[in-house]
Amino acid sequence: MKRQSKGLKNMNKMFRISLMAISLVLISCEIPENLNDNQNEITVSDVDANLFLNGAQLANVIVQVSHLNRISAMFSGQLIGYTSLYSNIYGYSLSTVESNGEWNSAYVGVVANTRHIMASAPDDKLLVGIAQVLEAHAISSLAILMGDVPFSEVVSDKEAPKFDSQKAALDGCDALLSDAITTLSSATTRSESYDIYYGGDKDKWIAAAYTLKARIALIKKDYATALSHAGSGISSSAGDMMYKPRGDAATPNGDKNLYWEILNGSRTGDLGNAKEGNRSYLVDLLDPAHSSYRGNAKTNEEARYGYYSIDENSASGNTGVVEQFEAQPMVTYTENQLIKAEASARTAGFSAGLGALNSYRAWLAGGGRLNSNYNDATKYKYDAYVDEDFATDGMENPDGASTTDALLREIIEERYVSGFGTYMPFNDHRRLRGASETNLIPPFPLNTSAASQHVERMPWSQDEITSNSTVSDDPGLYAKTEVNK
Repeated sequence: MKRQSKGLKNMNKMFRISLMAISLVLISCEIPENLNDNQNEITVSDVDANLFLNGAQLANVIVQVSHLNRISAMFSGQLIGYTSLYSNIYGYSLSTVESNGEWNSAYVGVVANTRHIMASAPDDKLLVGIAQVLEAHAISSLAILMGDVPFSEVVSDKEAPKFDSQKAALDGCDALLSDAITTLSSATTRSESYDIYYGGDKDKWIAAAYTLKARIALIKKDYATALSHAGSGISSSAGDMMYKPRGDAATPNGDKNLYWEILNGSRTGDLGNAKEGNRSYLVDLLDPAHSSYRGNAKTNEEARYGYYSIDENSASGNTGVVEQFEAQPMVTYTENQLIKAEASARTAGFSAGLGALNSYRAWLAGGGRLNSNYNDATKYKYDAYVDEDFATDGMENPDGASTTDALLREIIEERYVSGFGTYMPFNDHRRLRGASETNLIPPFPLNTSAASQHVERMPWSQDEITSNSTVSDDPGLYAKTEVNK
């Protein structure tokens, strides 16, 4: 009997959709009244295409802000694994089984559903365009994290879809985003309750697609293209793609901030960043009392220090970034504007880069990226920088770097801080090492003295390795991916 794994071999079979798969995609959805009362007779054609949208978006949340995201934060000096599973992972003991959840969420939870939407409602340009963005978002995220991944033969007659090269997969996702922009440009915005990200607002989806294209170009170190796409990307925090928990405080579990959920469950005490005597580099960077503090006469980080500090021992004690209803970022104005800042400095020159950075600092100066518990204007300040601040012996250039490098160093450090909760810090460290620009990387210490190398990638799913005959073993944590060689 053939093994029924959760890998792509099984995903191709799932495209025919079993009753169990339908129950998966109908999470938080209502069953249409016109369905037969006998659930055993449900078929794909009985289910409205928009119901599959909800399941695809919830699955994408797992890809973006769940277990692998937390692991990436440990490998980039932002979180610390204190005990149990996370302690082992923090010490670089990472099994391929840890990628099973995100892998299956991407290929079964996202792709199988988005392909059904495209096939069953081809004339609904809003749904099709959204589906295209979702698929590109999920698969490009895996490709950036892992390197080679299946793309071109997904949902095909192939029993074992091939792994496309990292660049080919990213190029394919970029092309899919271009198709999505074209499709959405011909669509009409409508109220769509099953779109839990943007509620059917096509303009927000188009802007998010451009930001994702800018992300892919940045990862490939194509800075001119990244700047071009960012120019049409998310232009304000109102356009942020966030996972917004919609549960209620009276319900112990479900639909809460995913980090809060693990601290509220079996992982209490396992993972945090502010434990006295063993704090993360990120927290030290924001602490006004620490020698690594990044603040200066124009920058006060006291509010973000409180907001980002995580109490590993009590879910209820967290009122900042992992408060139970705190939204989790996936594609944002923050990312788009800081792509603009870095890409501008690299291609258009120092002044353009500084202007983009100052625009972002102006947003921070209005309380951006803080919730109401920490939005105290006496505890943050982000005044505009001027040219002299990056000149030799300026407040942002004490070691005589070139003015452009000093500016880039500040931009990358801001991406490191503002990118908490996303893959941005982990991706930046690998990208900059791949470009031999280690001078721009925030100098966080290695997680364990036994490690002589930095992690270069996340592992493939063990389910996929077991079920797909085109692969035999994972390359390992320290194998550089194609874009970072």
